[in-house]
This record gives sequence, structure tokens and C-alpha cells, in this order.
Amino acid sequence: MARWQRMLDGGYGEGEAVVRVKTDIKHPNPAVRDWPALRIINPEKYPHPRVGSKYRVWPLYNIAAGVDDHLLGVTHIIRGKEHLTNQVRQEYMYKHLGWKYPETIHYGRLKITGAFLSKSKIVQGIHEGVYTGWDDPRLATFLALRKRGITPDAVKKMIVDVGPKTADVTLSWETLYSYNRKILDPESNRYFFVADPMILAVKNVPTFDLKRPLNQVFNVRLHVHPEKHKRKFRRYQIFLEGEERIAFFLIARKDAENIIEKDFCSHTTEKIIRLMELFNIQIENAGYFHLPSLGEEKIIEFIEARFVSVSYEDVKKTKKQLIHWVPFGEAYPCVVVMPNNSKVEGVAESACKKLKPDAVIQFERFGFVRVDENDAELKVYYAHK
Repeated sequence: MARWQRMLDGGYGEGEAVVRVKTDIKHPNPAVRDWPALRIINPEKYPHPRVGSKYRVWPLYNIAAGVDDHLLGVTHIIRGKEHLTNQVRQEYMYKHLGWKYPETIHYGRLKITGAFLSKSKIVQGIHEGVYTGWDDPRLATFLALRKRGITPDAVKKMIVDVGPKTADVTLSWETLYSYNRKILDPESNRYFFVADPMILAVKNVPTFDLKRPLNQVFNVRLHVHPEKHKRKFRRYQIFLEGEERIAFFLIARKDAENIIEKDFCSHTTEKIIRLMELFNIQIENAGYFHLPSLGEEKIIEFIEARFVSVSYEDVKKTKKQLIHWVPFGEAYPCVVVMPNNSKVEGVAESACKKLKPDAVIQFERFGFVRVDENDAELKVYYAHK
């Protein structure tokens, strides 16, 4: 007790004395043997930010946390497995003081493939400009996941299903996506987004208006959700040009290249595809030109086709390709920020002008996205397929 008082009175300097909790000096884990509980801090050199130089003897982690748990009436402790040894240490102190140690669960580290979860590495990356912030889509922080449209319920459900295990658990992104997909799919409205758009011209398009057979307008009504038919529709008027009644659309260049590769470079004569939720067309021609610097590579400028039929059953059995589209006069600029922070530019259908920030939607054949900004241009963050 005299030595203890001498610590309090300043008779010992930093590093000259500590208070230890008596354990078993022959314990197999050296870290448990008579572990240090309180130490001396020079209050003049290192004043405390709240109480200044009032105290010079300070508790170390295990006595501070252990005593706090008891005084606060903690009944259950849930913490990382790196604290397993701390439990053994604290149990000696609790026994000396006649206290009952709380029920304790230790869990391993939860990792996700290819993602940094280390706070120190993330902070370093932000300071060095590698990451744009804590919500950078390349990270697996809660802020980044939320920005991409990953729901809290998906994260919670996944963690609950994994359960508390002392072993480290490494999850794949696809595992998280599958939980999120089950939540988003029943509720998210559908829209069309065309990346790197090019023109598709379809001739001989009928109007299906018996009262006005020469009407030059083709009316389109699209469901916003395939199963929620009570929701509002997306409605468009597609104007037909000239005597050949040509309708113009924008389609993704990738789809156009696939059409050319599969149809014009193969021996098939049935170059038929379906415009999703619209009608079936037959490809007749592709316009392109050669650039000498690119050798034989073809730069596609447009595709010409003609109307075939409306019924999906006409192409369903033969498994013809389905592609999405945007009416030529209904294009709305859109940028998609991908998980690697790259950007995909294109156009969305004009119905997307009404979308509010934080709305999570599905771009057909592209993936789920979360609306970040919508002011003259739609900016969204990609979640997953």
C-alpha cells in the first residue's frame, strides 16, 4: 500500500512502477501471467485532454474495460476473437473481486473477397487520393455499399446467416449480391439504359389503329415492373417517318456488334431479334465504314431492319435474341459509375427524368443501380446484376 501511495504521490516516474493483477505465474500463456493493470503517465508531459494533469496513474485496457462492464451491469459481451486472451486475464480480476464474469461470445474477422476493410489502409488511400472518400465504390464500407444500393437488410441478413464464429469468414461479393437481389427484385422498377448508343432503323412498322390506318405514330406502353401491373406504365409515342414507316431506336453498340457477328458472319438466314416488350424485327443491313488505321475492323454506324410481328410467342420457342432499346427522341443522358469507379456513358429512357435520388431501379439486361444525382443528366451507381 505504501508503494501504491508512492505511485499516486509521484514517487515513481514513468516506467518505474506498475500495478499487476495476480494470476498463475505458471500459466501456459505468458501474456496472462500477472498482467499489468495500471501504469504511470507524466501528467505535465502528457496532460489528459479532459482533466489535464489531475491524475498520474491510469488504467490499461483490461482493468478499464473489465471494471466498466461490471459497473455498467453488462451481462453479455460480444467482441472479436482477438480478445479471447483478455477474457482469461479479466476473469482473474473478477475472481479476486468476487464478481461474476458476463457471458461472452467471440467472433472471427468478416472479410469480403478483394476488398479492403482495414481502416488504416482506407484512411491512407483517401489521404493519397487513391479513393474519393469513405463512400468510394471500390470499398466495402457501409457508406460505399449504401451508395451503390446495397440495402441494410441484405447486409444484416447475410451476417445473421453466417452467425458468430471464432474462425475468420471470407465472403464473396456474389453472396452479398444474392441477398440484396432478393430484396430489390420484387420492388425495383424497370427501365432501359443503352450504353454507347447507335441507331436502329426499323421500316414497315404498323400502327395497329384500325380507325386511323395511316397514322404515323406507334404508341408504346411498357410495364415498370413485370409482376406489379397496377403500377404506372411508361408511355411513348414513336413517330414513323416516310412512306416506308420507319421507326428509329437507339440500341447498345455491344448488342449491335453481337447481331452483326452472329447474323451476318454466320450461315443463318433468319436474322430475327426481338425488341423487348415491343415487337420482332428482321435484320436486313448494317452500315459501317473501314478505317485504314484499324485494318479490317468495322465501325458500325447503324443497323437497318424491318418489322416482322408483335407476338413474343413467335420467337420464344426459337430462343431469338432479346435486346433493350430507347426511342430515338426519348433519350436522356446517363452515366453509370461502376464498382471499380470506371464510368459507362449512354442514354436512359426519358421516364428516368422523374427518378429521385436514392431510388434503386433495375436497368434491364444491365443491372440494379442507385440514383445519385438527376439534374439534366442521370448519374447512378451500379450495384450488381
